Amino acid sequence: MNKEDISTYGSLQVEPTGPLKDGAGPDKDLESAHTIDHDSFGQLGLLLITSFNCGYILSFSNLMLVPLGWTWGVGCLILVGLVTAYANWLLSEFHFVDGKRFIRYRDIMGYLFGRKMYYATWVLQFSILLLGNMGFLLLGGKALKEINSEFSDSPLRLQCFIVITGATYFVFALLVPTLSSMRRWLGISLVLTFTYIMILLVVLFRDGESNKNRNYDIRGSNFSKVMNGFGAISAIIVCNTSGILPELQSTLRKPAITNMRKALYLQYSVGLFFYYGVSIVGYWAYGSDVSTYLPEELSGPKWANVTINAISFVQSIISQHMFIAPIHETLDTKFLRLDKSIHSRENIKNLLLLRATLFTSNTLVTAAFPFMGDFVNLLGSFSLIPLTFIFPSMIYIKVKRNSARLEKKVWHVGIIALFSLLTIATTMSAIRLIVNNVKIYHLFADA
Repeated sequence: MNKEDISTYGSLQVEPTGPLKDGAGPDKDLESAHTIDHDSFGQLGLLLITSFNCGYILSFSNLMLVPLGWTWGVGCLILVGLVTAYANWLLSEFHFVDGKRFIRYRDIMGYLFGRKMYYATWVLQFSILLLGNMGFLLLGGKALKEINSEFSDSPLRLQCFIVITGATYFVFALLVPTLSSMRRWLGISLVLTFTYIMILLVVLFRDGESNKNRNYDIRGSNFSKVMNGFGAISAIIVCNTSGILPELQSTLRKPAITNMRKALYLQYSVGLFFYYGVSIVGYWAYGSDVSTYLPEELSGPKWANVTINAISFVQSIISQHMFIAPIHETLDTKFLRLDKSIHSRENIKNLLLLRATLFTSNTLVTAAFPFMGDFVNLLGSFSLIPLTFIFPSMIYIKVKRNSARLEKKVWHVGIIALFSLLTIATTMSAIRLIVNNVKIYHLFADA
């Protein structure tokens, strides 16, 4: 065991057993319907790489770089990537506080700051996860619609494909209920991820070479440029973090801190190289006119367009599961019998009901408000910025209050102040985008 975990584990031992007994331990807070203290850093690292290289990256050229241009855009990509990696690295240290292990973010905040922060963290996390899942539903529907449009002059409405996507996600969540049970799917996900990215990059380079009329002008009034720039920063934050690091870290075997950081190294090297790469090449190929869904721009051939969209859809089934798993875990722990298998006769009825209710609700809302950019920008504004940057610094100051050097405390107070202001600015930008789209679109628009 790594020395950093010896003092924090103490006498606490959590041994994985059956599917629903994995969270059993001497601390009631460790009760969970899902597996804890079980997976390797390689498994989680692979999950992070493939999940962040999901269908969302097909919208990032437009959302991240068009509002910022080359200089500001690439600069913000590098800066936000570094700061986000540091913030997650810092948060991973506080998986153990005062000899207690915390497998949920809200439990850490509640233990240190009281019940109000417990519920505030819960609301922020769940809003991210629900909105993120709606974004996945929309991306899956877009992919299916693009495939359909290749073979039909009058394709079906987007809402039909959103419903198909929701039903598919429901079945997968039923068959693969936990993060640990995704292990057998990660190899498939990796192959799918790099297959569609490689095909996409080949087509993008070809289109970029032939597109002589592209420009990289940042359009709009000065006020619009500033507000859209904050929206782009939100999108960059979204593509780098999840807001559920303690929940992901809970799946790792000892030493959990070291293993989490190894998984983060994989995400912010291999993973970041590809989702940044696609975003930059897409912007280079089409300039300021790049679409909010990159495959809409591709010149062909037909088989390449169909393959990219088909693989993007299938891979999104696996990716979305990582981001919605903490909601599944909360519902399963609350409503299932923890002394029985998750697919036991006693639990299967409730499992069906829980998954069906969640995906039916999300699918209906997504079909009614199919505004892709709104999901991404809203995700990165009022929720992800506090969870990723502000709360870890608050935790550091609280836990290290007697041992931290003054300059360290000043550093973290500065982070709290800076990112609080950024939260306000990016949230205003996201609200402005929503208001503008409400004027353009109507309910159940075939966007």
